[in-house]
Parts: sequence; C-alpha cells; structure tokens
Amino acid sequence: MTILKYLLIGVVSYLAGAFSFSIFLSNHLPKGDVRQHGSGNAGATNMARTYGWKFAIITLAGDMLKCVLVTVVGKMLAGNAGLAISGVCCLTGHCFPVWYHFKGGKGVSVGGALCFVIDWRVGLTVVVVFLITALLTRKVSVGSCAGVIAAVIATFILKLAPCIIVMVLYCSAVIIFQHTENLIRVASGTEPDFHAAKDPTKKK
Repeated sequence: MTILKYLLIGVVSYLAGAFSFSIFLSNHLPKGDVRQHGSGNAGATNMARTYGWKFAIITLAGDMLKCVLVTVVGKMLAGNAGLAISGVCCLTGHCFPVWYHFKGGKGVSVGGALCFVIDWRVGLTVVVVFLITALLTRKVSVGSCAGVIAAVIATFILKLAPCIIVMVLYCSAVIIFQHTENLIRVASGTEPDFHAAKDPTKKK
C-alpha cells in the first residue's frame, strides 16, 4: 500500500509539473510558442525576453504554485519521503514534459518554490544568492546555478533529512544540466545580458 501511495504521488506530481504555463500562455499570444523565440526555453526568463514582465510573472507564479501544491500534498500524505518524491517528479516533469515532447523549462522556478517548501531558510538563502549573483553578472543563468549550489550547501548545514538532501542534489544537478549551453556561452563570453521585452499585447 505504501509503494502504491508513493507511485501515485510521483505520477500526479510529474503530470502536474509537466503542465507548462509559459507554453500555454504563449500559444495564445501574438508571437506564438515561446520555445520558438529567444533561448528556446519554456520558462519565465524567456517569457520576459519575449513577452515582457507581465507574462513572465504569471508564468513564474504558475510554475511555483504547481510545485507548492504537489509537494505540500506529498508531505501531508507521506512525510519527508512524499515531499522528496513529489519534488523530484514535479521538477522532472517541468523540465521534461510529456505534454510538450519533453522540451520544457530549466527548473529554476520550480526549484525555488521547492526550497521554500523544504525550509524557509533554504529558500531565503537561494533567493539572496540568486539575486546578488544575477545582478552582479547580469546573467540569470549564472544566478540560477549559484542559487542551486547554495541550496545544496544550506541543506547540509541545516542537517535536513537524508531523502530531502538527495532530492536537492538531484534537482540541483538537473537545473545545472539544463543550463549547460548557457554556462558554455558564459565561459566563452557570448552569453547575453538579461533584458525584458515590451508587452506585445499593448497597443502602440
């Protein structure tokens, strides 16, 4: 019965994570699928670059909310193990969504929300490190990778449950992997600075 419960938590969390707010929104906007523009990523940063802050914030809020919902329910049903399973599966679904040919976001918004569900101190650490690094470098990708590294360090310092640490290690590895191309461009000096676009739905 316990295995069935874990399986159910995992499947539901993956399917919820696989729903992309950026793809859904952009398919109803003038320029179409956000993955056909900018970095080709289905996430809040590329939404900001392509459609402006309003739609980026909606995307960010939606992606964070789906993570919070499934992980809170997962923890209610099966404690830290349920939280870990739901977190891993939600982030995996977000990055590799079955609904969209396994081409999704980079996991930053989901990972950020997950850190706050784990422990508010982990979440706050991640946000502070992300903001400082992103502002200093003007590279969201660098800030994101610095943030996940900070999350790993924070979980060890706080001596959280082993299953939570494993989840954070996995999610951090996936997020860094998803930023491989960005990091290569950073190393070569070709990664562009972040600039948000103007809202294409507003009349000129």
